[in-house]
Amino acid sequence: MTVRIATWNINSVTARLPKLLEWLESAAPDVLCLQELKCATDAFPAEAVAELGYESAAHGDGRWNGVALLSRIGLADVVRDLPAQPGYRADDADPAEAPVVEPRAIAATCGPVRVWSVYVPNGREVDHAHYRYKLEWMAALRDAVRDDAAGGRPFAVLGDFNVAPTDEDVYDLAAFAGLTHVTAPERATLAALRELGLRDVVPRPLKYDRPYTFWDYRALAFPKNRGMRIDLTYANEPFADAVTDTYVDREARKGKGTSDHAPVVVDLDL
Repeated sequence: MTVRIATWNINSVTARLPKLLEWLESAAPDVLCLQELKCATDAFPAEAVAELGYESAAHGDGRWNGVALLSRIGLADVVRDLPAQPGYRADDADPAEAPVVEPRAIAATCGPVRVWSVYVPNGREVDHAHYRYKLEWMAALRDAVRDDAAGGRPFAVLGDFNVAPTDEDVYDLAAFAGLTHVTAPERATLAALRELGLRDVVPRPLKYDRPYTFWDYRALAFPKNRGMRIDLTYANEPFADAVTDTYVDREARKGKGTSDHAPVVVDLDL
């Protein structure tokens, strides 16, 4: 059985819906993990994707986060949020108020595979409360996937991790000096996932040497290939061993009205 799984930070599913539908028809993934929906769960365009044969499960609150799973090979055992998922509390927040638990994770069984779609907190600045929240969130992710990582069923966590795993995964390390996404504590959270037996399934380069997945909208970052690889696939052994190809679909990043991320496609032979 061949299965195509993809992940894409869509940067507003409402604004990007025509692009999404066009891409679903051309790339034909069996499963698509979406992040940064920027819409509430009940506003997700489920009917539009259903017309193309996809079941969907969404989790959003209408703000700048939100995640979803689309599948045409089944969608079962849906879980929203990580067990013991931390919430975010700003430094100046009222201590009496509960932390805000944001919609950043959703899981389901799609045919022969189990997947999580995750949108890891950005972190903002190293001395910011959001950075501490990011590290706590990743620790909760590690606990959430421990059993699936060790199991015999093909399993992967896909999404926007907001962490570049290595120095080669940013166009210029000096440009990120003192900034998030490349710090040792952030990278240690990815190393903790690898300690569970999950592998970083790195896309093969196409046009350039490095398969970046994100480029800022400003300063001609995309045509100059000033990007980062932060949209990742972390897979257990049964999943990783079945990979026959994986690449970044740069074509989906071209033109006007696109997301600032490109889809990452993973093909499996199960």
